[in-house]
Amino acid sequence: MHRIVLASSNPGKLREFNALFADSGCEVVTQASLGIDDVEETGLTFVENALLKARHAAQVSGLPALADDSGLCVEALKGAPGLYSARYAGGHGDSAANNAKLLRTLDSMPPDQRRAFFMCALVLLRHAADPTPLIVEGRWHGRVLDTPRGPGGFGYDPLFLPDGQTQSAAELDPALKNRLSHRGQAMAKLQARLAELT
Repeated sequence: MHRIVLASSNPGKLREFNALFADSGCEVVTQASLGIDDVEETGLTFVENALLKARHAAQVSGLPALADDSGLCVEALKGAPGLYSARYAGGHGDSAANNAKLLRTLDSMPPDQRRAFFMCALVLLRHAADPTPLIVEGRWHGRVLDTPRGPGGFGYDPLFLPDGQTQSAAELDPALKNRLSHRGQAMAKLQARLAELT
């Protein structure tokens, strides 16, 4: 697999996946660069949505496809925004509105009730009809801050304080974030699985 289509149009995810694949010899290209539209995410779990996205990208492109479905799950909100993280405030991918809604929802909630984790389900299909997709998951635990901090990252990163860190996910050095994050954890598991197959 020298070329993999990423079943996402999110530039933040592309940057992270390119960094994570840097030493693998694989080129990651977005589905948008190949003229592939997003598929409707009708799954009820992160894994189901990731499978839908990967299969669609593989079918249209004829390439191996990598998809992740990820989101922020807040324990006090019964896992919300969860599957709907990217469109929590209504419009898809409006991070400022999503963050503002989350802060309003958690307003006056003390730090110990702001426990949360980022979840990433990662699916790799070698071809569109692959009956044995590689599926891995990663979770990054922490809590939701009461104000955004940091210029980096994307999505909810400015509001997320990872366990054991004094900086938000948006303040962390990108290399450290890639190593610690839900996506980084899932990628490490995927790379280990791929190594077992070769």
